[in-house]
Amino acid sequence: MNDYDDESLPLSVKELRARAAGIARRLEAEGETLSPVGANGRSIARSFWGKAWCRNIESYQDYESRLPRGRSYLRNGTVIDLKILPGKVTALVSGSELYHVEIRIDPVAPERWAQLRKQCFGKIGSLVDLVEGKLSDPIVELLCDRDSGLFPEPDEIHLNCDCPDWADLCKHLAAVLYGIGARLDDDPALFFVLRGVDQSELFSGDLGENLPGAAVDLDDLDDLADTFGIELD
Repeated sequence: MNDYDDESLPLSVKELRARAAGIARRLEAEGETLSPVGANGRSIARSFWGKAWCRNIESYQDYESRLPRGRSYLRNGTVIDLKILPGKVTALVSGSELYHVEIRIDPVAPERWAQLRKQCFGKIGSLVDLVEGKLSDPIVELLCDRDSGLFPEPDEIHLNCDCPDWADLCKHLAAVLYGIGARLDDDPALFFVLRGVDQSELFSGDLGENLPGAAVDLDDLDDLADTFGIELD
């Protein structure tokens, strides 16, 4: 902790939560549309992609010392807004002040994506299976490989928070990194949006195609529509 960390003026959990709730109410009254994210229970995330995201960030020693504080901040409701966009996450985190967080993530390198497509083709049953993480162990190992899989490496993650903490990874950023995993529980397809890839390319050229030698499963298409909240003709 340094002299500029907002923990130099410690807030109790009750105060931290009350302050975050108050700021959120004020912003919403001013017309802001917020997408808060938090965590309940022992696990930050429950879905396959959410858990895999959290495991990946925890695997890097560069993040190790600040991640526990980030978990606490997320659990205490301080991430009052988190939006996932192509290659970028924006967030508002309440501490002693309201902090603006932006995390930019490089897209999957074209050569890596091409290799993953080649290795996965014909081995994933459907887009629904992919989004829901219903995958064989070899495919899970392939997609989650720290060096050649879909998840970003530390030098592909660019962190920015306007708090006065000089650390590369302040607790507000750490809370947002975990918040991404929690958000993927609600919409796992956002992982592929964030990484800048079309997930359907892992098994098919487009949604209208299925694997070679297999018929289109209409139940799969119905499940897909439910998963993404869209209508398919």
